[in-house]
Amino acid sequence: MSYYSPKEITETTIEKGIQKAHSNTLSLVILGFLGGAFISLGYLLYIRVVGTMPHEWGSFATFIGASVFPVGLVCILLGGGELITGNMMAVPLAFFDKKITFTMLLRNLGIVTLMNLVGALFVAYFFGHFVGLTEGDFLEKTVATAGAKIKDPFWVAFVSGIGCNWFVGMAVWLSYGAKDFAGKILGIWFPVMAFVAIGFQHVVANMFIIPAAIFAGAYTWTDFILNVIPVYLGNTVGGAIFVSLFYFLAYKKQAVHPKKEDISQPVTENE
Repeated sequence: MSYYSPKEITETTIEKGIQKAHSNTLSLVILGFLGGAFISLGYLLYIRVVGTMPHEWGSFATFIGASVFPVGLVCILLGGGELITGNMMAVPLAFFDKKITFTMLLRNLGIVTLMNLVGALFVAYFFGHFVGLTEGDFLEKTVATAGAKIKDPFWVAFVSGIGCNWFVGMAVWLSYGAKDFAGKILGIWFPVMAFVAIGFQHVVANMFIIPAAIFAGAYTWTDFILNVIPVYLGNTVGGAIFVSLFYFLAYKKQAVHPKKEDISQPVTENE
């Protein structure tokens, strides 16, 4: 088969989580920056694709934009990068399996979050504002997209964040389950396309689109902070609970294939 079973993916993801938790600081800094930049470039592509489409196209324009957005996560998972929303799924799984400490978990998430923010701000300022790729004819779409994120109340943004990282966590999970390049791309593409088309909130994407609007003179950094907090918390729940914990509880005890001699032995009620 060209893919692994869910039980095998569980073990693979645990190993990935262990590797991420043990990564040295320089590696996390560089790959975290790249992760934030790649997601932002994917969102920039979205804005450039849908920014001048006729309003009459409605949700179809969103669907077209959503279909190109996943290039960012493809670059991260296949080219190299650390994305906080993906790590919210993989690293907690290693913690649930008691392979890493809570301090190691927090260290990884903290460094990657900070560097994702730096990467996103870099793209928002230099490519979006300085080069002008999110302004001019595209400014209306940039401001409208950012405004749609900001207007959500705390709990709405929180729940939206859960839905988003349920999809993103599954995209990472499916990429770990594929054995070839094409399979990994397909595994990434459709869940990411789905969360974008639905309109769920992704904290790193918001780290790009809201500052892009701020640099253009719309909204404030207070608006940004009040959005990022609930979305970050929701993304954490979506990845760590709805993907990582659920699959850990469902598959972990059966993930290791039994030995032949174990199979031949009858299972008693006490076992």
